[in-house]
Amino acid sequence: MATATAPKTFEYSYRDKRGKLVKGKLDAPSEDVLIQKLRQQGFAPLDVKQANTGLNMEIKLPGSNKVDLKDLAIMSRQFATMIDSGLSLLKALSILAEQTESAPLAKVLNEVRVDVEGGGSLSSAMAKHAKVFPPLMVNMCRAGEVGGFLDRVLLQIAENMESEVKLRAKIKSAMTYPVVVFVMAIIAVVGMLLFIVPVFSKMFTDLGGELPAPTKALVLISDGMKIFVPIALVLAVPAGIVWGRYKNTEGVRRVVDPMKLKVPVFGDLFRKVAISRFSRNLGTMLAAGVPILRSLEIVGEAAGNVVIRDASKAVEESVRQGRTLAGPLAEHKVFPPMVVQMLAVGEDTGAMDSMLQKISEFYDQEVEATTEALTSIIEPLMIAVLGSLIGAMIVALYMPIFSVFNLIQ
Repeated sequence: MATATAPKTFEYSYRDKRGKLVKGKLDAPSEDVLIQKLRQQGFAPLDVKQANTGLNMEIKLPGSNKVDLKDLAIMSRQFATMIDSGLSLLKALSILAEQTESAPLAKVLNEVRVDVEGGGSLSSAMAKHAKVFPPLMVNMCRAGEVGGFLDRVLLQIAENMESEVKLRAKIKSAMTYPVVVFVMAIIAVVGMLLFIVPVFSKMFTDLGGELPAPTKALVLISDGMKIFVPIALVLAVPAGIVWGRYKNTEGVRRVVDPMKLKVPVFGDLFRKVAISRFSRNLGTMLAAGVPILRSLEIVGEAAGNVVIRDASKAVEESVRQGRTLAGPLAEHKVFPPMVVQMLAVGEDTGAMDSMLQKISEFYDQEVEATTEALTSIIEPLMIAVLGSLIGAMIVALYMPIFSVFNLIQ
């Protein structure tokens, strides 16, 4: 006797006679049976998939819904290639949704495909997902749709995002080593103060000897750490939550962002990164045909620093009043004279987009050179600092040992 197949719950979508998108759920033994049932009712199903219910429900971890910039860059490159090859927009979106490794991006691409299939434009469909597609990408796609060169725009977006991914990788490579060494130094020092120093302190106290001044200072710090560390651990969690909630607010950024540009050693790196990002984004948008006022508004927000954003707003106001683009930048010290002069030349010759790309390429190379220089300088410096710190503690601990034999006698 054949065993009956247990019905499964499927999600489906189709368009009615008026073209309206209809979604629903039905129980069926298989996907093919459900499709056949819908067709018998006169409906052409667009999408049929098994619903996530019960144990089949997808487990989502915190942050798993975030689409990485690298995934967007790969998607843009593939999208441009398919559109340039003659594939239809809907077919390209379907293929991208199927082959992307990012589940959140696949879900968004399917939603974009449904909106486009319903008669909407690609840019308007992307604009509904502001957390996934940045304004720069949406506005460039809108300009490409209006001008009829969407494939070229998508290629420019891919190149822009790939450059941004490389830039972020360079920053991470510059910051990873000092951060790791710094954390290891803190763990080593705290561990010695909490676990090793008390053992030596008790041993010397039992012998009844007088501790040298460096050892007394070390013991005093150790006693203080027993109180400070638990309090710090308790406050770390709420402090992290508060920082994550308010770090992007205007008041906090007004204080933190200017300080980033003034930090010794790393401040110059942050400034070059901001200038490179500003130049590349503005040049890419102008080359795609996005209006200059809209471009300035978007790149100011995308620069990642309020100092650059303020400069972009000043330029935007200058252009709106019919004045030059390069003039206001000269009043902001974050932009070197070379950048201002190159923009002035680009403005006079009508080649602003290519000049901005040259500035971006120059500062990308500067970021790479600065990163290599920082790595070569910081590595021996951190080793020297860590060695001196641990060495001083060891000397302070072993100084009383020289008098231990006298105390024993």
